Amino acid sequence: MAKYPDNYTWLTKTFGKVLKAHQDLGMAVQAMGPVKGKQAQLIQLAAAAATRSEGAVHSHVKRALAAKAKPEEIYHTLVLLTSTIGFPATAAALSWAREAIEGGKSMGKGAGKS
Repeated sequence: MAKYPDNYTWLTKTFGKVLKAHQDLGMAVQAMGPVKGKQAQLIQLAAAAATRSEGAVHSHVKRALAAKAKPEEIYHTLVLLTSTIGFPATAAALSWAREAIEGGKSMGKGAGKS
């Protein structure tokens, strides 16, 4: 069974009905149209990066991998955003994607410290 972040577990316990409704909405919008699976996850990954949502980037990277996306496709999806969301936001999203792909190893020891 997948290990979920502590905050997701807390949200599920505290706001279970809201999360269920949110998940049902996600399944309904995917079921209604021709974009499915890997492509849908890559689109949602791009949206997560554009809104600078680290947790959503982690989530959609994992979902894209589960839908058979290759790491190269995930990175390319994010690099394609450079001219739209800017290099700093793209670089942040790429680091979050690496964390999800490499299991949190991408930041290295002492990363982010001056």
